[in-house]
Amino acid sequence: MLTLKTLFASSDQKGSLGYKFRSNRFKVVEELIYNSFKRELPITILDIGGRAYFWKDQELLRKGLVKITLLNLQKEETDIHGLLSVSGDATDLSEFADGSFDLVFSNSVIEHLYNWENQKKMAKEARRVGKKYFVQTPNRHFFMEAHYVLPFVQYLPKNLTRFLLTKTKLSRGAKWNPKDAQQYLDEIRLLTYAEMKTLFPGAKMYKEKFFGMNKSFSAHNL
Repeated sequence: MLTLKTLFASSDQKGSLGYKFRSNRFKVVEELIYNSFKRELPITILDIGGRAYFWKDQELLRKGLVKITLLNLQKEETDIHGLLSVSGDATDLSEFADGSFDLVFSNSVIEHLYNWENQKKMAKEARRVGKKYFVQTPNRHFFMEAHYVLPFVQYLPKNLTRFLLTKTKLSRGAKWNPKDAQQYLDEIRLLTYAEMKTLFPGAKMYKEKFFGMNKSFSAHNL
């Protein structure tokens, strides 16, 4: 039975709204890859902030049409064919030469970089090391804050948000660990449509809709 707690769980949990949105979003990415690289497959992909679980059942990987490098602060152990995990910094990809990858892909990562300067660095690096890119982020002005699943909380003072997260069960039906709550409050800086256009000049913008409202934006040049 589907419960509200499951429905509003994080996007890595099957059955959650976040998981459904992410899965539907990837169908768009998959179509763009087939249309853009149909004569060049297989291609190389750098997934900034990606996880093995997200890719392991994807048709592109199962058919050997992509070779993926996952980049996170810590390396993830994986034995999935076609999937390599490395440790690294999204704001400094100097270990990779210009145009090292056919595609740089990133899903809900750029808003976790603490400040605008770091977000500019990541965007610049993604454009540099990837011949193409697809970078997604939640819309700052969407009524439901995606990380806490609380309405309009992004406009509240951080000390009030901390109270709601750690002293009540309003966020995902549970109280947050104070350390985890503070980490999120420190690192998350949500982006607007105009800011994404600034970070990725000339990019096409895919707008993910929810009841006619823009839930997230994806900048890409596919």
